[in-house]
Amino acid sequence: YKELPTAVNITWSSINFKTILQWQPKPSGYFYTVEIHGWTSDIKRKCILTSETECDVTDVLRNVKETYTAHILSVRPVEMDNFEEPPFAVSEKFIPYSQKKVSVCVLVSLTATKDYSQKGSKLNVVFKDPLTPYIFPNGSFQSIQDIFQHDLEYKLYYWKDPSSGKKDVTTKSHNFEVTVDIGKNYCFYVQGIIPSRRENRNGQKSMVLCTSVGRNILDEYGTEVFIILAVIAVAVITLAIVLPVVLCKRKKAKKARVVREKELLNGV
Repeated sequence: YKELPTAVNITWSSINFKTILQWQPKPSGYFYTVEIHGWTSDIKRKCILTSETECDVTDVLRNVKETYTAHILSVRPVEMDNFEEPPFAVSEKFIPYSQKKVSVCVLVSLTATKDYSQKGSKLNVVFKDPLTPYIFPNGSFQSIQDIFQHDLEYKLYYWKDPSSGKKDVTTKSHNFEVTVDIGKNYCFYVQGIIPSRRENRNGQKSMVLCTSVGRNILDEYGTEVFIILAVIAVAVITLAIVLPVVLCKRKKAKKARVVREKELLNGV
């Protein structure tokens, strides 16, 4: 065992409580076995005798407020009996609750509509928390909010399309209602926030969505299109005026030429 290399560059990668442990190098002539050590829990083994350099350890991190370390053992093939303790590398400490990223998935966006109760126009955004790999006793999956509960907030960033000046509002519910300019289009995204964290407070941004009310060709293509259309219109009008005049002159010239030719023939 003394000759076996140990893992290096061990990292925890986790989004929405799905946690992957990664390390280097790729083994040659030996394998890895992962042990997860919790401060208050028993040692659990994962990815036993693997030749890969990553391991999904989600199901052994169910106590999300526990402090964990990963021991990555370098071991020989199972058929080679060896009772020595294998060499291993130890990861940094990892607390799922305080170090994970949070993402928020926007499901529905309602376009800005005129409020006839004289409250102005409203932009309504409804969204849903992503699910985690953990389940309730009834078999349903827990959401991010089920785990973070009151620690989780949501922030809506919105701006007038095509302006870049952003505004934002915060809520603990799953919907936003903000006042916007009537007939103007807005773009927005939602982001989960955990204020109690010292680091990684902001989750992933949702996809940017835009409303589509009051959009006209000027909003879509700009004034350049109108300039081009105006030039084309002037050209068409000019052609419509000039062409008949030219044709009329040509017709008169042709008629005069025919008359002149007849006069010449009669003179002969």
